[in-house]
Amino acid sequence: MNIKQRLSLLLCAVLLCVCVQSVGAAAQPSEGAAVRSALTDDDFLSAKGRTLVNRRGEKVVLKGVNLGAWMIWEDWLCPYEEATDHYDVLSTLTQRFGEEKAYALMNAYMDQFITESDLDRIAAMGFNCVRAPFWFRNFYYDENGRKILDREGNWDFSRLDWLVEGCKARGIYVILDLHGAVGYQSDAPHSGKGSSVGLYDKTEQGERFRALTDELWTAIAARFAGNPAVAMYDLLNEPMCDVNCTEVRRRINNESIYNRLYQTVRAVDADHLISVECIWTALALPHKALKGWTNVVYQVHFYQTSNFIFNLFVWLTRIYYANTPLLMGEFYPHGSATWKNCFATMNKAGYSWMLWTYKATGHGMWSGDWCIFGSRDGFERAKVQTDSYEEILRKWGDCQRTENGFVDNGHFEADVKCFL
Repeated sequence: MNIKQRLSLLLCAVLLCVCVQSVGAAAQPSEGAAVRSALTDDDFLSAKGRTLVNRRGEKVVLKGVNLGAWMIWEDWLCPYEEATDHYDVLSTLTQRFGEEKAYALMNAYMDQFITESDLDRIAAMGFNCVRAPFWFRNFYYDENGRKILDREGNWDFSRLDWLVEGCKARGIYVILDLHGAVGYQSDAPHSGKGSSVGLYDKTEQGERFRALTDELWTAIAARFAGNPAVAMYDLLNEPMCDVNCTEVRRRINNESIYNRLYQTVRAVDADHLISVECIWTALALPHKALKGWTNVVYQVHFYQTSNFIFNLFVWLTRIYYANTPLLMGEFYPHGSATWKNCFATMNKAGYSWMLWTYKATGHGMWSGDWCIFGSRDGFERAKVQTDSYEEILRKWGDCQRTENGFVDNGHFEADVKCFL
């Protein structure tokens, strides 16, 4: 048995003891959904050891929800069919109706899916943060770098502007999450296009993808530099999803995509937190000191169905990254994993957390309990290959507003509220 194996066994033994203690941790009672004041410069977040602090020196734990299924789509979350992923949806609609109308349909959906009333609702529920997944096609027309421009001819970041300013006014932080980079950072369809990972390719095209991703992050970081409502930049969502651990380490360390994007952001924004993800391959990230990274948050995701495995995962990462703030960027208790255990364990370990997800309209969403707001009866799904433009517009219109047919699954009042 080598030293690494012995160390792993020792850590597991320690963690078993800790996990047993954490299961019974009590929830802190909620004080209700008091309306918070607008965020000011004093609320700007930074890392201090393993915690997040604002400029008043107060410790801040982020407790929020993902805005999944809004700016980047997956068929199991969103009301469409006859397409495999968001790329396929856009390609099909563009072929049928032209680029302008295809984007008009996508924008119509996004305009209704998250509105001012949703931001009010999230604030009233007591969450202090949202994580906003987006992909490059929200800002580029294609992988060749054609920018989507506003009426003044500038790069159109109006939707992010709207979200950040709306959340800022309500005392809610925003995590800007690049869910789908140019060239795609994983083989999973939630990067925008399945089985198409090309961001790491040692080719001219791969370098073009990286350069365009740099360009996008440069523009976003420059736009929101100094804005206290932006909690952090989440550089790449699940960049090692659906690959083995060896490939994970190659992408993070050898290809150094994270270090490249970290330096890209730091060139225009020296102050904001930057999040890097190791998701469920928990120990794949290098210690920040080895990379010279400062003001970073390490992020994990968890979708297993066991309390024991959840606790082991949380405490292993907490011990291994002892001096770095940790964020559970996506999770949802299901199977035999209980809400009380998950929240109690994260609270005790000092994790910030973001539930996946606030709302969804896809198939099977209710039985799987993957959203706070959904529908037992489901929603009409736009047939992107055969429905008329007007029919798709109807299915992606007012009916997508939360107040028009979405139902609370009950978990918030029963299982979440007391931990806020």
